[in-house]
Amino acid sequence: MNDTAHSLGASRTFWELVSRRADLTPDRPVLLQDDRTLSFGELRERAERVAAGLYDTGVRPGTVVAWQLPTRIETVLLSLALARLGAVQSPVIPFYRDREVGFALRESRAEYVAVPGEWRGFDHTEMVRRLGAKGIFEAYDRLADGDPSVLPAPPSDGTSVRWIYWTSGTTSDPKGVLHTDRSLIAGGSCLAHALHLTASDVGSIAFPYAHIGGPDYLVMLLLYGFPAVLFEHFALPAALEGYRRHGVTVAGGSTAFYSMFLAEQRKQPGTPVVPALRLLAGGGAPKPPELYHSVVREMGVQLTHGYGMTEVPMITMGAPDDSAENLATTEGRPPEGMEIRIVDRAGAAVPYGVDGEVRLRGEAVCQGYLDPGQTAEAFDEDGFLRTGDLGHLTASGHLVLTGRLKDVIIRKGENISAREIEDLLHRHPAVGDVAVIGLPDAERGERVCAVVEQPPGAERPTLATLTSYLRAEGLSVHKLPEQLEVVDALPRNETLRKVLKYKLRERFSGTTPAP
Repeated sequence: MNDTAHSLGASRTFWELVSRRADLTPDRPVLLQDDRTLSFGELRERAERVAAGLYDTGVRPGTVVAWQLPTRIETVLLSLALARLGAVQSPVIPFYRDREVGFALRESRAEYVAVPGEWRGFDHTEMVRRLGAKGIFEAYDRLADGDPSVLPAPPSDGTSVRWIYWTSGTTSDPKGVLHTDRSLIAGGSCLAHALHLTASDVGSIAFPYAHIGGPDYLVMLLLYGFPAVLFEHFALPAALEGYRRHGVTVAGGSTAFYSMFLAEQRKQPGTPVVPALRLLAGGGAPKPPELYHSVVREMGVQLTHGYGMTEVPMITMGAPDDSAENLATTEGRPPEGMEIRIVDRAGAAVPYGVDGEVRLRGEAVCQGYLDPGQTAEAFDEDGFLRTGDLGHLTASGHLVLTGRLKDVIIRKGENISAREIEDLLHRHPAVGDVAVIGLPDAERGERVCAVVEQPPGAERPTLATLTSYLRAEGLSVHKLPEQLEVVDALPRNETLRKVLKYKLRERFSGTTPAP
């Protein structure tokens, strides 16, 4: 990280970071969307006017404001206006509906709610009215406006909780994750430090800005002074025109995004799908080593993958100058200030190379949850966050994730890593993507089931062909899948396109494997 970025990374609050960057490079662009461009100076000026307009309507420091908005320049401005005021903001993914939104509004006790009105065929205003929300206002293309002279001094304390993010509730209610300005700045600094970006780069935000990755990415732009293209709705090949027009050099989001870019590249081998692109980067879901090698080989760009979660927006990140082996098989290294401890089931630390639960401590770690009981369960006696992820550290300090505690398949008393089987199956030509799950089995306790999504034109695999392949790859016999399901598409969430294994377990738990 250069000296300027390092100095900016020490900012106490989000607004201080915005203001210091605007002083340094007021005329440089920061947000690009369609034909619109906003500079760092305009970002500060307009956010202050929006803050004044919100202040006129009654929003004060500490006021809880929920917002459910798509990835737009206006969304970033509203969020920064709330940061200028020192309000507590609760971003909600725009694809969430009554159950998740109602829960977030009740639990956060939101006094105001910003929505886009009718967006992509769904009336968000009507939904939040139906849910009994207070202080509803639409903020899609019109924002409050006022005279900044009425504003109180900006907040100076970066360690107060001012952000409530929501875990993606699947089989249970979401959790309200408590963040401070400093925890978000620390997370974004980790991302910026690892990727070695410069002021000449052009980034891209193709995922919901309401995701924890939103401020993570904005911090990176503010630290290094380069712009990013915003995509309100990401779909390929339609979005490619925006990447090409703005000369995007850094793209990504998650594993699914890499796969989508690779699929577009395969339509025109030898011709770069985005000519200026030099780096794909992201996180949020496991990355098969074969996908890394395919991207580098076929797209001619580097791929760096990281590890983060709503509770800790950035934990580790691969660096472009890492070895190919580390980039393909690890999640990168943690930055200075992020402590990683790998422990066994008794909570004792284990040596390098030995799998255990990943636990975390550092400035980027959240303050806990809205529910104090959940907070007490989440942290151990030394203040480390229990992630529920399994993995090990290498001697070089790189983190290798091998699965989830809940994702370990226990077959006849033997622990089986779903991730190990998935990484091997990803290399098979009949497999586009795969999820390996454990299903209830009266004889074995659990049986191993592989659910496969095929690439276009591939021959349908059989269980016998895949198990023969896995045996040839050296997989132990007791880990071989006993059931194969081929689906048109694996179920995914709407944020980073992560595969929803719980839906697969629900769907196939009552099935019987073929003889």
